[in-house]
Amino acid sequence: MQFIRIASIEDDRVAAYTNLTELQLRNRLEPERGLFIAESPKVIERALAADREPLSLLVEESWLPGMAPMFERIEHRWGPDIPVYVATSSQLKSLTGYRLHRGALSAMRRWPLPSVAQVCAGARRVAIMENIVDHTNVGALMRSAAALDVDAVLVTPSCGDPLYRRAARVSMGTVFQIPWTRIGQEHDHDWARTGIALLHGLGFTTAAMALDDDSVSLDDLVRRLRTAPDADGHIERLAMIFGTEGDGLSHHTIAHADLTVKIPMSHDVDSLNVAASSAVAFYATRLN
Repeated sequence: MQFIRIASIEDDRVAAYTNLTELQLRNRLEPERGLFIAESPKVIERALAADREPLSLLVEESWLPGMAPMFERIEHRWGPDIPVYVATSSQLKSLTGYRLHRGALSAMRRWPLPSVAQVCAGARRVAIMENIVDHTNVGALMRSAAALDVDAVLVTPSCGDPLYRRAARVSMGTVFQIPWTRIGQEHDHDWARTGIALLHGLGFTTAAMALDDDSVSLDDLVRRLRTAPDADGHIERLAMIFGTEGDGLSHHTIAHADLTVKIPMSHDVDSLNVAASSAVAFYATRLN
């Protein structure tokens, strides 16, 4: 590894790490540069375990000794030329705009996403995130999906990027463990028109998670999953669709889905946050 102490946050060599708090800028630049930023040693470790290539690291000096085993693994896999830029705590705070409590960032190379058919091959339960823009919710859903044995996650065109640093951090790096890809063409706000047909072609029953008047209970969905394969209404492969914060699922999506499913509420609570509702649905529908 090449350990390089930076004298200033204006150093061009750490330009990939600047403006991390400017969401629109970051979303625009990361795909063009073919990189994403992994934040915290745990997230970096899980990315490396998934064989994601590091381009550089930016590390607070006090964290260097504890990260020595990681540096050894990087050097063994990708060679000795990957730079580790070393900064002080105050430099990192100036660079990122906030106190970096976990001491390390890594710029890593993006990878070509697989097709929906590839991601769903052999899957029995998948989740679709429709236009979820809060990266905390994106990361939380990915973490719940990984923890509760969902086989894959599909992301619609207007949904937040699962590789955005906050989403990956909230997911605790599980974004590198659970298979995921995009569904629908870029800038296609009506992904359901072709996307749900694609899922039907792959043998999935689609369930729109929404509180419509004709929604069936989550308990009924679970019953249909656990009936005998030859029973009336049995569901063999399930695709659960979760909507954006506030507005929920689009009317087009609900119209195209096979079922609309709701989680029963008490005490006049109208709904759960999408991170909470997805975790409830994943746990209830687990197959083992």
